[in-house]
Amino acid sequence: MCDFSKKVAVLGGGSWATALAKILLVKHPTINWYMRRQDQIDDFIRLSKNPSYLTATKFDTSRINFTNNINDVVRDSDILVLAVPSPFLKSHLKKLRRKINRKIVFSAIKGMVPDENMIVSDYLHYYYGVPMENIGVIAGPCHAEEVAFERLSYLTIGCVDREQARDMSQRFATPYVKTAVSDDVDGLEYSSVMKNIYAIAAGICHGLKYGDNFIAVLISNASQEMNRFSNAIMPLHRNINESAYLGDLIVTAYSKFSRNRLFGNMIGKGYSVKTAQMEMEMIAEGYYGTKCIHELNQKYQVNIPIVDAVYNILYERSSPTLEIRRLTEQLA
Repeated sequence: MCDFSKKVAVLGGGSWATALAKILLVKHPTINWYMRRQDQIDDFIRLSKNPSYLTATKFDTSRINFTNNINDVVRDSDILVLAVPSPFLKSHLKKLRRKINRKIVFSAIKGMVPDENMIVSDYLHYYYGVPMENIGVIAGPCHAEEVAFERLSYLTIGCVDREQARDMSQRFATPYVKTAVSDDVDGLEYSSVMKNIYAIAAGICHGLKYGDNFIAVLISNASQEMNRFSNAIMPLHRNINESAYLGDLIVTAYSKFSRNRLFGNMIGKGYSVKTAQMEMEMIAEGYYGTKCIHELNQKYQVNIPIVDAVYNILYERSSPTLEIRRLTEQLA
C-alpha cells in the first residue's frame, strides 16, 4: 500500500515540473517544491499559479512548501522528482551539501547529462551513490499542456525494483493519468532522449516542406533506430511498440506542443541554431541529446543515420536541404 505520508518533492520550475506537481497534488496532501529563483516563487504564491508556465493552472499554494534552497528540499523530503532541463542538472546538484544516497530519486528529465554523456539514472548512481533500486524514471507520451487541461494521458514508471515502480505509479495515477510500470530504466531513458532528436528531424523536414508521407517514413525508421541503439546499450526483451517508446516518439514528432519539433521546424525554415534557441522560450532537449548520442555512438557504432543527419545539421553546420536529401536515399 502506498504511504502518502512520505514527503515528495518536485525539483524544477518549468512546464513539466508544474504538470507533475499538479498530478501529485491530486493524492498528496502537501508537496515540497524547489525552484531556483525566489522571484518566481514569490509570484507563484501571489498569483496561485506558475507565472511563466501553464499559467491557466491554479494551485492551492497552502499545500505547497516552496524553497529556492536545494539542501532544504532534500532534507525535508523522502522522494525527489527531478524535472529540471538536463543541461542544468549538474549545476543544481553541485549545490548539494546533503547526501541523497538514501533518498528515492525519480527522473522526469528527458535528456542526458552533457559532457559525461550519461543518462540521469547512471549519473545519480555513479556520482551520488544512489542505489539503482532507489532510482527510477518517469516516461511516456505526456505533454505538460495536456495535463494542465486534464486530458487523458499515460505515464510509464520505470525502476529495477518493480515494487518501487508500483509505489510511484500509485502516486501519479489520477482520473486523467493512467500509469504502467517497467523495469527497463535504460531503455526508457535512451528512448526519451532519442525521440527528441527524431522530433527535431521531423520539424526540419516540415520546415523544408516535406509532406506527411515522408515524415511517416522518417518516424517509422526512427523507431527502428531507437530500438537498435537501445539494444546495443542494454540488450533486453523490450517491445518498442509500447506507448512509453513508440507513443512518446509519435507525440513528440507530431504534436503542436513539441518544443523539439518547433526547434527543428525553425532550422528547416532557415534559422540558425543560435537564433532558433533565442526565439524559443523553453529548452529543446534534443539539441543537447543529439551531441550526447552521437558521441556515445563512437563507442557502439550503431547504424543511426537520422541521428547522424541531425548532428551534422546542428553541430557541423551542414545544409538541412542536403542532409535530408541524402537521408531520403537511405530510408525505406
